[in-house]
Amino acid sequence: MCGIAGIISHTKIDRDILKKMTDVIAHRGPDGEGHWLNVEETVGFGHRRLSIIDLSDAGKQPMHYNQRYTITYNGEIYNYVELRETLMNEGYSFTSYTDTEVLLALYSKHKEKCLDLLDGMFAFAIYDNVDKTIFCARDRFGEKPFYYAYSPNQYFIFGSEIKQLFKAGISTTFNNRQLYNYFENPYALTNPKNAHETFYEKINKLPKASFVIVDANLTIKEELYWKIDLEKKVVITYEAAVEKFRELFFKSIQQRMRSDVPVGSSLSGGLDSSSIVCSIQKLYKEQDITQKTFSARFENFSRDEGKFIDYILNQNKVTPYHIWPNEEGFITDLQELLYYQDEPFPSASIYAQYCVMQEAKKQNVVVLLDGQGADELLAGYEYYLPFYLKELVATSPTLFQSEMESMKAIHPHLKFNEHFEYKQTLQAPVTSNTTTVIEKFKTAIRPIYKLIYSKKYERIKYNMPLPRYYHPSFFEKIQAEKKYDFTFRKLSLNEYLSHSFQINNLEDLLRFSDRNAMAQSREVRLPFLSKDLVEFLFALPASYKIKGGWTKALLRDAMHGILPPEIERRVDKIGYEPPQTKWMQNPKIEAQIVNAYHTLINHKILNALSLKERQWDWQVLNIAALLHATP
Repeated sequence: MCGIAGIISHTKIDRDILKKMTDVIAHRGPDGEGHWLNVEETVGFGHRRLSIIDLSDAGKQPMHYNQRYTITYNGEIYNYVELRETLMNEGYSFTSYTDTEVLLALYSKHKEKCLDLLDGMFAFAIYDNVDKTIFCARDRFGEKPFYYAYSPNQYFIFGSEIKQLFKAGISTTFNNRQLYNYFENPYALTNPKNAHETFYEKINKLPKASFVIVDANLTIKEELYWKIDLEKKVVITYEAAVEKFRELFFKSIQQRMRSDVPVGSSLSGGLDSSSIVCSIQKLYKEQDITQKTFSARFENFSRDEGKFIDYILNQNKVTPYHIWPNEEGFITDLQELLYYQDEPFPSASIYAQYCVMQEAKKQNVVVLLDGQGADELLAGYEYYLPFYLKELVATSPTLFQSEMESMKAIHPHLKFNEHFEYKQTLQAPVTSNTTTVIEKFKTAIRPIYKLIYSKKYERIKYNMPLPRYYHPSFFEKIQAEKKYDFTFRKLSLNEYLSHSFQINNLEDLLRFSDRNAMAQSREVRLPFLSKDLVEFLFALPASYKIKGGWTKALLRDAMHGILPPEIERRVDKIGYEPPQTKWMQNPKIEAQIVNAYHTLINHKILNALSLKERQWDWQVLNIAALLHATP
């Protein structure tokens, strides 16, 4: 895990600028730095190293191979051992034990097709001294960041974090459309129709599962190399799918345990992180290892997960570390947290994860396994339930009725009896009048959508732009722009999961995780985000993911006998949810919020009425911090 930087220019590169770009991300790589320019000094790479695999100097970057290729690389190739062995059998030799050198050899053999063989998280650039091209790529799921600024025939500048591009002189002008959508909905961080967009006009991100080739004339060609294929189906019984899932999940964990530095786990007490900790216990029982786990706790708060964490600790050989984020720490760390994130985020739960990484650093645990991705793969959120029910109305009324009854029993807090008259949707036979049935279903299910979404986004006002709070000059610029289109209700469950996984939810969560971990020079690895596991799960029917009213049915059944029963059949989903409302009422935070409103008013983004009515405290706090952080 590291940080990368690069400048490709039609004029000679200033090495000092390249060094400034790596200095500002020293937190991503405290174990070493390197800089390289080609003979013409028109291509420059920079690198900050966090040593994980092969701690010797043989792993230093930028790394050269075969007197032709030079790489700057951030990430981990988890199947590098298997790839290295295959390459050696084909006559390739290596001078290190790094996955970096394996990646270089693989690229020399397969060029861009090497990406199809990788299971890992990565962002890298490779310079070919023969073809005079630069090949840049990002992993399938967007775990590792790659930002760039491009001017045709002039320059291509890239880095792991946005702040690096400012050091290279790229404009800090905000993208007003992003700001507007963030005001209206702090969860709208990604434009579903433009994967390149960031909160800054002149800065793009390379979309996940994409590569770009920069040629000698400084023109670029971009291509998507992987996407979820919803047409691909696996014909398999549910019982066999449970076994296959367990096999792939265990393999993914074992590969992500490969490290030359200490490895631990984040543990929230939820199903996903608990599955990882308990699986490690099972897989490595003979080695008699003692795991280190890191958990965010919240004193005297109803959403604290201590009871569930204890179920895991009592069953496994674990050295636990409990972290207690509080409002005083939140006040002290908030500006630093906002600085490391580079772009806004939706809630203070990000701070809880930040504190977990701080404790891991104190305990010298460099790598942490985490459960992100499982919800989007296995339908873990309650708001996935209506999509499955809608699908069943049109395809299987009998199963619809059975699932409806189960959901009413398992999720009584959603008040299905009061808000969902499911029998009404079956008054007309599906075979004779499917359209009528579906229309009645839509009418009946609308209150459930509202209930679920209002629970998650209490203060969000959907489709209610508030122009009276904006400064006229700001609103004039964006009023012609459409809000991001998050229309989901026409999708089947697997289609919506694919949308969450590829376009919306997951990418933002991965960004928060990467910045929090790298702020403390830690690495996060995600066993649920294995290529083979992901492709297998999306080839399964929706009925294997929500079954008998249970979300994540496949995971629950695969972990039967491995997880404590209290976790296996846990219904509520919390994660790291702090008492944000209480924290935000602290007088010191209140003062920061008021100052933030004044900052945005002075920058002619908001007007004085916005401060009087205070609709956007969290968003304003985030955006003002960005204004203060940019040079």
